[in-house]
Amino acid sequence: IAHKTDLFNDIPKKTVVWMSHGDRIERVPSPFKPIAHTDNSPVAAMYDKGRSFFALQFHPEVVHTPMGFRIIRNFLFQICSCKPLWTMKSFIETATEEIREKVGKKKVVCGISGGVDSTVTAVIVHRAIGRQLTCIFVDNGVLRAGEAKKVEQTLRRNFHMNIDCVDASERFLKKLKGVIDPEKKRKIIGKEFIKVFEDEAKKIKGVEFLAQGTLYPDVIESVSFKGPSATIKSHHNVGGLLEKMKLKLIEPLRELFKDEVRVLGKELDMPEEILNRHPFPGPGIAIRVSGEVTG
Repeated sequence: IAHKTDLFNDIPKKTVVWMSHGDRIERVPSPFKPIAHTDNSPVAAMYDKGRSFFALQFHPEVVHTPMGFRIIRNFLFQICSCKPLWTMKSFIETATEEIREKVGKKKVVCGISGGVDSTVTAVIVHRAIGRQLTCIFVDNGVLRAGEAKKVEQTLRRNFHMNIDCVDASERFLKKLKGVIDPEKKRKIIGKEFIKVFEDEAKKIKGVEFLAQGTLYPDVIESVSFKGPSATIKSHHNVGGLLEKMKLKLIEPLRELFKDEVRVLGKELDMPEEILNRHPFPGPGIAIRVSGEVTG
């Protein structure tokens, strides 16, 4: 650190940071001044004192930058004069009120997998509108052994909400017959899921909203135009469903990260078996099987 600005208050002169990119800044644009450097990068951080603009070349938000959390705190509370009033409890209250106001007396449908994202979404939406919510759990036939039964039992035991559990395993396995390519499997499962979900949702009169467990990383990935993230979420694409059924979207978790969702779940008194459930992708075993899925 070359200059002790408010951003680097209480930060050692030498500290470890995570800089994962190979590019570097050779010349600083006026009126910025360099305030930190590494052995390989002459400008690891810079600032415009007059406008209080700061720019970092490294990642302060990752665990590989030990002082990163303090740097972010300095930016928020010393430079931006923010106040640490946000709590998970206040988030629940705000999100609940927003959902209640948006939905009114209408009905909401939510696809639920038993995973933490969709389940926390369902719980907070149910907290807001109660029996106006119907959750749909689809057994696609490529879940872990006993998964469908375990998820259904867990959901029914812990949550007093409308849950429609659909065994559509034969439909999915029939569509997957002879398919080997993993991305084709993803797309087939995603497309068939939309069809099954749509069939079930149509049985509910007055549905106008679809609740989804979209997280902030999903929001970032969804706007990617190239690179691996362009296809990583292909099995989660419900755009067709929204258009066909003319549903409006509810995404209460879209500004949260996975760890925050688990904290939210604890605040909602959700059981550990759901909050710490091992992540399992929508296409499940289908993409882990190197060849054809035979059931």
